Amino acid sequence: MVLSLPPAHDTVVATLGACLLPSPLLTTGQRFVDDSHRVLLSADSRDLPPFTASGQIPPAFEVAGPRSQLFFDPATVTCGIVTCGGICPGVNDVIRSLVLTLTHAYGVRQILGFRYGYAGLVSQSDFPPLHLTPAVVDTIHQQGGTLLGTSRGPQDIGQMVDTLVREHVGILFTIGGDGTLHGAIALSQEIQRRHLAISIIAIPKTIDNDLTWVEQSFGFATAVEAATAAIQAAHTEARGAWNGIGLVKLMGRHSGFIAAHASLANSDVNFCLVPESPFLLAGERGFLPALAQRLAHRHHAVIVVAEGAGQAILQEPAHQERDASGNLRLKDIGVFLRDEITRYFSAQSTEITLKYIDPSYLVRGVSANAFDSQFCLMLGQHAVHAGMAGRTAMLIGYWHQQFTHVPLPLAVARRKQLDPRGTAWQSVLQATGQATWMADRERINEEEQ
Repeated sequence: MVLSLPPAHDTVVATLGACLLPSPLLTTGQRFVDDSHRVLLSADSRDLPPFTASGQIPPAFEVAGPRSQLFFDPATVTCGIVTCGGICPGVNDVIRSLVLTLTHAYGVRQILGFRYGYAGLVSQSDFPPLHLTPAVVDTIHQQGGTLLGTSRGPQDIGQMVDTLVREHVGILFTIGGDGTLHGAIALSQEIQRRHLAISIIAIPKTIDNDLTWVEQSFGFATAVEAATAAIQAAHTEARGAWNGIGLVKLMGRHSGFIAAHASLANSDVNFCLVPESPFLLAGERGFLPALAQRLAHRHHAVIVVAEGAGQAILQEPAHQERDASGNLRLKDIGVFLRDEITRYFSAQSTEITLKYIDPSYLVRGVSANAFDSQFCLMLGQHAVHAGMAGRTAMLIGYWHQQFTHVPLPLAVARRKQLDPRGTAWQSVLQATGQATWMADRERINEEEQ
């Protein structure tokens, strides 16, 4: 997707006040980050002349990392951790990194793990918090899921802040996706309204990798790796039968990054269907005739479809349902395509063998791979550094190969999606060969009118 640059003031991270306490890392020879160190949002030299001509500073992110002066006293501050939304590879790695960094680097003595998402900040009688120590989190990175449990849906913001006050929490680390980040914004606003010195630091958890101004989110690399294994199985099944078809449905509600990158990692994929590139079923440039043409020439095919693809075919906007978190309830494109493919070839009296694979819960339930494990470790470390330095209402991002501080409102302003004319998607079209039939948005609009 092509992002327009926001005004520079939208990249400014909120702080709770002056940092007057020396960091305990001063005695360790730690290299500290200066607050003036920033990363430009745009790496394109063509974006710079308007700013240089007017003497303005181009929009840039504050670089993450330890500060020499702190806002919170490590000896007295209580920290909280909460995980929300669906599980994702690496959540336990982030929890472990937070606990180890708070304990060993800063000497924080009280770390509370709130159970089952934001619900644990409201219903403490049902879900009492865990007291997290290095011993408690010692081996959790070897397991998928989350030690703390998770949930979806909004909770009463006032009650949540009341809990933070009652438990004397100075820094709350929230690990979650879009809904969690909106909740973190609401928490920060209520905290500010009450004039409380409580920091809200988010570590973005979106396996779909669909967060704006964050190049890559944790769990994505593991998801692509696991998805590739499913595609390999689908290809084996397809090659093993005359007119064999392997159909794999992958995660990707609004953004097809997992499907696209897994297809690039496995050059056996012949059709990759994603939300960002609408398609037609029938007609001269329809998917089903193209599949028939593929079978006529090669007698096998592998199809990868993101869960959010084809929703315009499946449901009308006026009848769309939403879940407890406000997310659109998607119709099952995988089952739909399976049945439509079967009906289409049956009507043509063409024998096919179709194997449908939906590895969604296998993908998100595995433990993090080596890349994501080290990525999660560093995310947790930078989140602790930011919280101890009094930053708030922000998340730890990754931009131009550097960890950054991103204000929450900017991060949730829009969703990151594949650019249909961008390098990644064009590479998918070339690798699959579907560029010869895939209709773009304009063509589909013309044919539907």
